[in-house]
Amino acid sequence: MSRPRRERRSVVAVEAIGAYVLVRVTRGSLDPGIPGQFFMLEAPGRVLPRPMSLCLAPRGELAFLLDPIGPGTRALAALEPNDRLHVFGPLGNGFRLDVERPLLVGGGIGIAPLPYLAEALEQPPAVLGFRSEHHAEAAALLPGADVVIDPVLVTDAMPGGRDVLACGPEPMLEAVRAIAPDAQLAWEAPMACGYGACYGCVVEIDGELKRLCVEGPVLCSS
Repeated sequence: MSRPRRERRSVVAVEAIGAYVLVRVTRGSLDPGIPGQFFMLEAPGRVLPRPMSLCLAPRGELAFLLDPIGPGTRALAALEPNDRLHVFGPLGNGFRLDVERPLLVGGGIGIAPLPYLAEALEQPPAVLGFRSEHHAEAAALLPGADVVIDPVLVTDAMPGGRDVLACGPEPMLEAVRAIAPDAQLAWEAPMACGYGACYGCVVEIDGELKRLCVEGPVLCSS
């Protein structure tokens, strides 16, 4: 696994994709890591960095999809080309790629790690769920994916007999693993440090406490 590094990188572009924003930065000597790992992004003037899954890794760049709903994500979304920010990673545990019949399942901003994962798995089928047509514009990042809009659920559109790799809000993940017990699930939680020191990302899963930044964010259900 790649050793995490902290570097000050330049913004290449900030692009609106439906309700979300794609922030592209120069890669420098940062390794993109394994799909499902994350990076801590620190915008200028912010006290705490924000954890972001790597969405795309084109040559010389790292790209992160974010939902600008809080002060930290709004600050990142407000960056402009040539602005500089600190990027630390890759961190955490990503998806296992040794699966025979992968199916990617994403909900809302949980689709963020799936384009990079899809590339690693040679573009397997995907099912994506969103709460509105505007949010669903982000499905353009995964061409060919099946898309459902609330109140239709991703679990309504999931085919059986596949190796599921999923990321999204907790209720969606719980529903996915109810029908796919061996699914690999990327959980979400607030993080302050990203490497296990602050215990701010502890969640209870099946009666056990997990620090998602070091034991996750990707966990196997079984």
